[in-house]
Amino acid sequence: MSSLDQVPADFLFALGTLRQARCRSELHLDEIPAPSRLAPFAVALGAEVIGPGEPPAGGPVHGPAAAALARASGSDDVELATGRFILLHDPDGSAVWDGEFRIVTYIRAQLEPEMGNDELLGSVAWTWLVEALDNHQAPYRSAGGTATRVLSESFGTLSDRPNSIDIELRASWTPATPDITSHLEAWSDMVCTFAGLPPLPEGVTPLPRRPRGHV
Repeated sequence: MSSLDQVPADFLFALGTLRQARCRSELHLDEIPAPSRLAPFAVALGAEVIGPGEPPAGGPVHGPAAAALARASGSDDVELATGRFILLHDPDGSAVWDGEFRIVTYIRAQLEPEMGNDELLGSVAWTWLVEALDNHQAPYRSAGGTATRVLSESFGTLSDRPNSIDIELRASWTPATPDITSHLEAWSDMVCTFAGLPPLPEGVTPLPRRPRGHV
């Protein structure tokens, strides 16, 4: 797009609501190049949660956050979770989306290897998404997603690295209005939940993890 005059008013409004979102301080959020083939208009944000650091307020940490915060203060930072948040807009609407907007997300974090065969792993990850949206009262419809377990094995000069299993959640949903504030805030909480930071949605059991690249 060469001019703001070419950008639909609804999309400009949605961009404004993204700037109003109050995301968790543990989340490092930056704008990244948006995909150009998914919709006429799009914006993308990339996020990562890095540790160690000051223990977050609100309760005890779990998973990779607990392991990272237990390391010496002079140690290297550790990536606990990463994610992408993409807002798509088609002024003509989409039958597949059931609307003019679509949110597409991706989150990845590492698990303890013994958790990789847990049959409930995918449903727990999906529950985190649904409850985050509900907790932030983010109205949506037509939600769908895939949870994937990724096994990584190292060989040769890297053979001393332990095997690892990552959980990946790819999901999308249609926001009920162009106000995306609560959706980004919910997603922010979700990335931090994957990283092992409190608070978890009520009734959801945390999964133990370890920080990427460390024993």
